[in-house]
Amino acid sequence: IGDPVPAQTASINFGRHGGYDAVLAQKETGEPDFDNPRVPDWPEAEFIIGNPPFIGGKDLRSKLGGGYAEALWKANPRVPKSADFVMQWWDRAALILTRSGTPLRRFGFVTTNSITQAFSRRVIQQYLDAERRLSLVYAIADHPWTKASRDAAAVRIAMTVAKKGEHPGELIEVTGEQALDSDTPQLRLAQTLSVIHSNLSGGSDSGITERLLSNGGIGSRGVQLMGSGFIIMPNQAAALGLGRREGLDGHIRPYLNGRDLLQRSRGALVIDLFGLAETEVRQRFPEVYQHLLSTVRQGRAEQVAKSPTADAKAYFDTFWLHGKARPVLRNALAGLTRFVATVETSKHRIFHFLDASILPDNMLVTIGSDDAFHLGVLSSRIHTEWAWQAGGWLGVGNDSRYSKSRVFDPFSFPDPTPEQRTRIAELAEELDATRKTALAEVPGLTMTELYNLRDKLRSGAALPPAEQDRASAARAGIVNRLHEQIDEAVAAAYGWPADLPPSEIAARLVALNAERAAEEKAGHVRWLRPDYQIPRFGGAVKGKPKRPLA
Repeated sequence: IGDPVPAQTASINFGRHGGYDAVLAQKETGEPDFDNPRVPDWPEAEFIIGNPPFIGGKDLRSKLGGGYAEALWKANPRVPKSADFVMQWWDRAALILTRSGTPLRRFGFVTTNSITQAFSRRVIQQYLDAERRLSLVYAIADHPWTKASRDAAAVRIAMTVAKKGEHPGELIEVTGEQALDSDTPQLRLAQTLSVIHSNLSGGSDSGITERLLSNGGIGSRGVQLMGSGFIIMPNQAAALGLGRREGLDGHIRPYLNGRDLLQRSRGALVIDLFGLAETEVRQRFPEVYQHLLSTVRQGRAEQVAKSPTADAKAYFDTFWLHGKARPVLRNALAGLTRFVATVETSKHRIFHFLDASILPDNMLVTIGSDDAFHLGVLSSRIHTEWAWQAGGWLGVGNDSRYSKSRVFDPFSFPDPTPEQRTRIAELAEELDATRKTALAEVPGLTMTELYNLRDKLRSGAALPPAEQDRASAARAGIVNRLHEQIDEAVAAAYGWPADLPPSEIAARLVALNAERAAEEKAGHVRWLRPDYQIPRFGGAVKGKPKRPLA
């Protein structure tokens, strides 16, 4: 991978991914040989350093071409297809470092902070666990790219240095940032000596937790449409028969994606025909059927022609239905008047109550609960710090990724007294109502702006008068105070101090997860929604027949 520059000293320094010749032999015609990809040799060295190019796993085909992407994965199957491109360099250097007799002493890379995401972490973890293992001896999980120029990339970076054997590492955390857009950026750093895990954290490893039965069956991503034709605006709905075709009002619903939730809603609607057969749709809703024929079916036919996989063909055959209809989500929301949702990838980890009439998009993670106690715990610092550490970051901006499987499924809720539960629920209700009122009353205000203003107030920096007025109108101070009170109330429900550092929060939650998992194996499950969960998933408890959980 890459075109390493021959070492003039004892290091290899490379900075470009090369062309197809990076992994492909050449045919006699000079064209790349896609059928016989190979990994090129790297010269021997004592150190490997670099800043490999960042391309997300999902963008490899579009950025480098389908032929190159397939050759890349064929040449090196150790790296998952969904892992970022930079992990090809990381894997290659790690493989060399762990070989018997290698002269390589260390390697180090500057990457985007998406190295902490699940598929990239798998690459790192296999070397931390190997018989000839390596250790991370230096790591920064999240650091701003501080080049002061207008065309500088707005990214967050990570840094990793690896050494053969078992060693503690120097873990650096950025605890404060100022003037990042100037020539003199100011950062505050904290340093600890610790075993460094694959998510670039120290102390207890959040990756070793178990999924809890107590949280099963109520968390899900939103629907994945796989066809923009499902999305319509209100003025289109009438032309498709809304108001004229009996029963259609139950199949055209409000629709929200992440941008709708954090910026300004488009007011979009979505056609949702879940549970209906093709003949029924054609006969009852002919206008809708014709619309989907010419939009969704046509688009899925083009996808089959481009990539005739079994999934693509199945989506084409059921073109009137969403690609991923999420039955688990629908079951969990049935009978509720509202539910909790958060945007999967976001700068601010915000949890919202959404009306149950809304169909959430695939980029929203939903929790099928209308209990404000759950909203309060999820909104607390204890949970959001856990989400940052367990879920990781995405490469552009300082955006955390909320993974249901890594963050929500193993998360242990507190066991509060009735008074504590009521207090947390009341504060969460007030927080939700305060934000909704501010968004409705302040022209142009978005949830992202509201939380940006909250961050500025928390920093203690003096705001210009206009920005101070904006913060007051947005009730940012009130929102901040409610979060502080929620943090205190949730910490008290756990029986923990409210000012625990992030590493201690993670350590305690990992330990609590182990306790809860042991309880569940013994037959005691602290169900979040017992009336819903026990009839459906109670069979997964020890001594009863197993039933799958979402």
